[in-house]
Amino acid sequence: MMRSLKLGALLAAAIGGSVAAADWPQWRGPHGSGISDEKDLPVRWSATENVAWKASLGGLGVSTPIVAGERIFVTSQIGAGVRKPGNHPRLVQGADAAAAGERALTTRGAPAAADRTIFIVEAFHRADGRRLWEYRVEAVGPLTGVHEKHNLASPSPVTDGQTVFAWFGTGQLVALDMNGRLVWERHLGKEIAPFEINWGHASSPTLYQDLLILLCDHAPASYLLAVDKRTGTERWRTERGKGRSSYTTPFVVEAATGPELIVNSSERVDAYDPKTGAFLWHVGGTNQFPIPSPTFHDGIVYLSRGYRSGPYMAIRPGGHGDISTSHVVWQVPTGAPYISSLVYDAGVIYMANDVGAITAVEAATGTKLWQERVNGIFSASPVAADGKIYFVSETGETIVLKSGREPVVLARNDIGERLMASPAISNGQIFLRGDDRLFCIGRPRL
Repeated sequence: MMRSLKLGALLAAAIGGSVAAADWPQWRGPHGSGISDEKDLPVRWSATENVAWKASLGGLGVSTPIVAGERIFVTSQIGAGVRKPGNHPRLVQGADAAAAGERALTTRGAPAAADRTIFIVEAFHRADGRRLWEYRVEAVGPLTGVHEKHNLASPSPVTDGQTVFAWFGTGQLVALDMNGRLVWERHLGKEIAPFEINWGHASSPTLYQDLLILLCDHAPASYLLAVDKRTGTERWRTERGKGRSSYTTPFVVEAATGPELIVNSSERVDAYDPKTGAFLWHVGGTNQFPIPSPTFHDGIVYLSRGYRSGPYMAIRPGGHGDISTSHVVWQVPTGAPYISSLVYDAGVIYMANDVGAITAVEAATGTKLWQERVNGIFSASPVAADGKIYFVSETGETIVLKSGREPVVLARNDIGERLMASPAISNGQIFLRGDDRLFCIGRPRL
């Protein structure tokens, strides 16, 4: 109990709100690392077994669901230009997005129309999957081309337990209260520079204390921006030069010398002071299209530079300037995942790639412990909890491994629907976001 209370206090201090230790308030969970302290999680399920509930989603997207208390938030895209891979364009209009009126629903924001692109934020009740409300944002500005695996609703939302922040691939950013009412909004694509990036924007917002931090690595202008989470007012902006393209999410770590904001950039790995945006250090090494986010454990940052099977590495933060020689603990030159992020558990780093291989390496040295081909396609990032590692495949299967230095498969669970989003874990349940539905895996909450 003391551990949970301490974790809750640390989490609230970092995110700056009223989130609880059992919440999943952001991309990659309470620590931003894909690690959960939950116990007694489900191991086996199917499309019909060990499913507490399933809820229809109002649109398509690959963002991770987030959980705060009794509410789950999901972002999606509907209307013109939405295509489910392998099918015809899915045009969702009016009441179709509200699942035929089967639930009480409050809809705010822009109306849907077949010739428009609409972004939506949906809130569900975690006890039974009831849709509580949705907020709609009409896309304004140029709609950039996107990779076939995602759309402009790829960034995951984040919450401090009082406000939900959702960001979309046009640069539109909204802050909503827990009942779906607009608190403030910005359009960075119009205010600063157009969002023009090959394959579409995917970086998620990051909360740090009273700041909402956003990475905009685009060809016209690359910058880090921190806004006041209460008002949306700019607090600091750091220019990052032109020509950068990255899809990663910034990650705040507590180094021995203080907090650092880690960015897995196209030209190098950068670190900044999250309070001011001041540059701290970098580690060199070009990666044309960085997608994975870093993870952190016991003073070490682990990350993948995996475009075209590039390197993965461990870095000790806390330096100044170019620390490529002084602070790189180890580096493996090839074999890193292209999209999926790494996860740490009990002295081992786990990773999964898009050609069906799961790899485990020793966290202290980078030495490969084992590699298994499991016939999956992994774009989602794994999560670690309760001595298990959960790997979600695009095929709809979740592979559950026992954490350890030998590969032990505990279960292979097919949900019957494509899974692109990373899972969320909260209060003994696992939330999986499919193309069409949101699944709550585990025992129902009474």
